[in-house]
Amino acid sequence: MIAALPPIPDQVVVDLSAGKPVNVFRPDEAFGGGLDGMGQGEVAATYTPANIKAMRKVGLRKITYRLRTELGNQVWHWNPQGRWSDAAHAQGYWTSSDKPGATINLSNGYDLPRRGMTKDNANNAGYSRLDDGDVRTFWKSNPYLDSRYTHAPARTQWLAAELGDAKPIDAARLTWATPYAVDYRVQYWTGHDDWDPDGAWVTFPHGDIKGATGGVATLKLADAPITTVMVRVLMSRASGTAPKGSTDVRDGLGYAIAEVGFGTLDATGFHDVIRKGRSRTTQSVMHVSSTDPWHRAIDKNVELEQPGLDLVYRSGLTSGLPMMVPVGALFDTPENVAAQIRWLKRRGYPVDQVEIGEEADGQYNAPEDYAALYGQMADAVHAVAPNITTGGPSLQNAVAEMWGPDAGEDRSWTRRLIDALATQGRLKDLGFVSFEHYPFDDVCGDTAGKLLDHDALLDADLQRLRDDHVPASTPLVISEYGFSAYSGRVMSEMPAALLNADIVGRFMASGGKQAFLFGFTPNQPINQHLACAGYGNMMTWQTDETGAAKWHNPTFYAAWLLANAWSQPGHGEHEIWPAAASVRDAKGRPAISSYAVHRPDGRWSVMLVNRDPKAAHMAQVAFQGGPAQGFAGPVEVWRYDRSRYAWKDAGEKSRPVRDLPPLKLRQDGTAPVLLPPWSIVVVRGAVSSTAPR
Repeated sequence: MIAALPPIPDQVVVDLSAGKPVNVFRPDEAFGGGLDGMGQGEVAATYTPANIKAMRKVGLRKITYRLRTELGNQVWHWNPQGRWSDAAHAQGYWTSSDKPGATINLSNGYDLPRRGMTKDNANNAGYSRLDDGDVRTFWKSNPYLDSRYTHAPARTQWLAAELGDAKPIDAARLTWATPYAVDYRVQYWTGHDDWDPDGAWVTFPHGDIKGATGGVATLKLADAPITTVMVRVLMSRASGTAPKGSTDVRDGLGYAIAEVGFGTLDATGFHDVIRKGRSRTTQSVMHVSSTDPWHRAIDKNVELEQPGLDLVYRSGLTSGLPMMVPVGALFDTPENVAAQIRWLKRRGYPVDQVEIGEEADGQYNAPEDYAALYGQMADAVHAVAPNITTGGPSLQNAVAEMWGPDAGEDRSWTRRLIDALATQGRLKDLGFVSFEHYPFDDVCGDTAGKLLDHDALLDADLQRLRDDHVPASTPLVISEYGFSAYSGRVMSEMPAALLNADIVGRFMASGGKQAFLFGFTPNQPINQHLACAGYGNMMTWQTDETGAAKWHNPTFYAAWLLANAWSQPGHGEHEIWPAAASVRDAKGRPAISSYAVHRPDGRWSVMLVNRDPKAAHMAQVAFQGGPAQGFAGPVEVWRYDRSRYAWKDAGEKSRPVRDLPPLKLRQDGTAPVLLPPWSIVVVRGAVSSTAPR
């Protein structure tokens, strides 16, 4: 056994010299948990009275409802009761009923039969109709991007095909459906891969097509093959025609194409390099700018469930407070969105924020297209409830870069979105900008170094959002946070708790508005990404073999300390003041991160996170630059470290073998505070005089 290092003397200074706090927040608004979509049968198994009781013990009162259907290229039937635009055939554009009726405990997404994307960000079980080998199916772009709905010039649409390795291309075979493109260009990508920053789209020498009439078009694009890794069809003028017998104007808006082929053309015929298949593994990867939300009753996806809105509101998880409610954007209609808000009002459920879409930057669509849809959805919300704050788009990451199919001179997805909304006069409808924060894709490697690096990563992310033209007055919301988007052992060990405390503490100290913990619901350990990661998960509770919450994970107690020890539970206004530790490593990184709040009850509370895995610190807390000098009299101390928790690494059977709550102590407020290695410590008490409020 390696002997413990002696404690390192340290000082934490709370800086009052500015005369005003760096931020103010209310815990019942600022600290929350996220409820996500689930697999088949999991909603009923998770939302049991016992599990709900366990989740409420965390103390996170604000809830954000995550919309997994939006990640899976699906339309959300938030109410299973509703109407089809083509009721006789149970198909078309769906609008859920806005009439309160039977209790909604479960809802589902519906796959899109006019899908053009091969991949998605949910279960990733769908496929593109552009290269499924069936001319009876087709991709169609979103009709809501037509000028009829945007009240602006119709949005240019595109499809892009990944060829895998670089291949010679001089021809295309496009089998158009209805409506077809009259004017379009066929282009090749000059980059060595889809992310090449020097890559650009170039129109083939004979690829500028004008006055096309649909049907099957076999095109000779160049006199000699051009080697490329990706081909795009950019459509700029549509036929405006609808299939025979159509009575819905949306059927004739946008573009539709049944099959695409790219390759070479010679005397022996057309030689296609596109792989055809009805799965993401058997077909060439396709990307499209948008997708028509038209679908059928038979397209219900039972493998992906959303908890019913009644179930969530009546469970007690919202604590009677307004919930952040999502609405679809890329794969929904304004009519369905408006009906959802009317239903919520008629049910009497409180909602103050509506998040429009989810991870729109990860769907490879143009931010300008999302902006056009965002405006329509915001109008739908505000037509029913003018005082609701709309925002979004829950960016996959604060740094949202453009990908090849729609890359341009400006490759910032966020900046292009903000600029598009500004051009449309829509920034007033962007009441908050939300983004996910999972700082480490690699859940292996130097965990201690990652914890120390996080400060700079979060600071850079927040600065990047402002650099990307997000107005300084627009609140920032972390819609999901955790160690990583990929599960592994570290997610269920002490570092996850330390990082979560740092994420929330630093975000609030940087002016953030709200932060929502992902993995709020009980779960089981998995290995998702890397064998070296072991087994663990984003979860506050681990379930037993019956699905019941049994063991706390460290993320539970990190959240509990934030909501119950560091802050004063409820709606009281908290002031957060800058604080910093003195001991730093060779890179200038403090081993101790510190977050000081002045609470409504008049007491000061300082949360200290020791990110040193080997050495304890003895931290002397001091107040400088104002009337407060230091803690006076006894203080309360909560200490959570590895003496309170241990994880057994046993593959799928991994679980906690020691699971104790934070140790609560009282000590002299003038004495240094012991911070064990890898620990969260909260010190709370009165100070020798009152800091300015």
